[in-house]
Amino acid sequence: MKKTYARAFPVAIVLALFGAAGCSSSGSGTTSDGRTVVKIALWNYQTTPEFKALIDGFEAKNPKIDVQPVDILAADYPDKVTTMLAGGDKTDVLTMKNVTDYARYATRGQLLPITDDVNKLDKASYAGLSDFDLKGQYYALPYRQDFWVLFYNKKLVGDSDLSHLTWQQFDALSKKLTTGSGSSKVYGTYLHTWRSVVQAVASAQTGGDLLSGDYSWMKDQYSIALDIQKGGATLPFATAKSQNVTYDAQFTTGKAAIVPMGTWWAAALLAEKAQGKNPVDWGMAPIPQIAADGKNTTFGSPTAFAVNKHARNADAAKKFVEWASGPEGAAAVANIGIVPSYTNASVTKAFFGVAGMPDDALTRKAMQPGKVQLEMPVSDKSSDIDQILTEEHELVMTGDKSVDAGIKEMGNRVKSEVQ
Repeated sequence: MKKTYARAFPVAIVLALFGAAGCSSSGSGTTSDGRTVVKIALWNYQTTPEFKALIDGFEAKNPKIDVQPVDILAADYPDKVTTMLAGGDKTDVLTMKNVTDYARYATRGQLLPITDDVNKLDKASYAGLSDFDLKGQYYALPYRQDFWVLFYNKKLVGDSDLSHLTWQQFDALSKKLTTGSGSSKVYGTYLHTWRSVVQAVASAQTGGDLLSGDYSWMKDQYSIALDIQKGGATLPFATAKSQNVTYDAQFTTGKAAIVPMGTWWAAALLAEKAQGKNPVDWGMAPIPQIAADGKNTTFGSPTAFAVNKHARNADAAKKFVEWASGPEGAAAVANIGIVPSYTNASVTKAFFGVAGMPDDALTRKAMQPGKVQLEMPVSDKSSDIDQILTEEHELVMTGDKSVDAGIKEMGNRVKSEVQ
């Protein structure tokens, strides 16, 4: 989910993209009317409403600060930020798309420590905050905490009970809900091409360690995913990959009945419905479980803001980071259907009060998992292992390798190339 391996692009590419020395590096750091400029690296500004909500909210409270987005394509974001930092870019605030990237930047000394500021907070109110603890030091604050649930099309699902599904039951239900053929076929589910669809959920629900080099605990989850695919209940992995199929397109066009996906999708579905682009009456259910023990264990990842160590206006940048991750920032994103890191009763009320947000018992149950495991453990080896697991995942799901061979190769490569 939202992973991109960090390749070293030439600094010249970023300079060309952002113009001369980059829009985040030029200028005096103030506007013509004397406001302090805070530049923030983010992705897909026009289609990611949380950024505008946070920037507008912060500027309303801090009229002497002008927050300016440095917009980067989502798919390119980790690579571009890596190159920007290597080139000494002075963009003030950096959005941490995932904890893997955060760990890399922090351990390279590229982020400003904010440990003293974090220690003044009520840490218990911030979901995902502990994931940014690097040996007692903090370099970022989370403003949202996403985790995986099961989205479903109410019309296609009918009276099927989604409240306590096991993965075996999910397999059977996906086949049951599959109808039609050819261009009119409706799949019971859609399993997206990210490795986390199989690997991260298996790790969360079996206790398997994604950094260990021993991946035998993935076998059952791969068997289920491949059985669903073999039974024709999901779009084939190879087709989805080669045609760049999106989970949103499959769901909003009525081509898939139930789709495992992260809670961030809710805001996009709401926005599409408001624009008349999404006719689906949808809801959320708990992610299926390996064991029928009544527990609701899922996985997820926080998204955070950090201050560049070379920020031009570090104090103003820290002010933005703390505001965005705190109660007021949480309310701003909850009001558009984003799950914030900071939580209290009023924030929860705001989230379920968003126009179009499902507010039934099943959705509320889905939004209160018993445990959310971090999608990928924080380590200086996380990026390299993530790349290996992604490559082998694709070979298994396309049938180029058997499950056993793929799992064995994952372990061999992690042990020989990384550990």
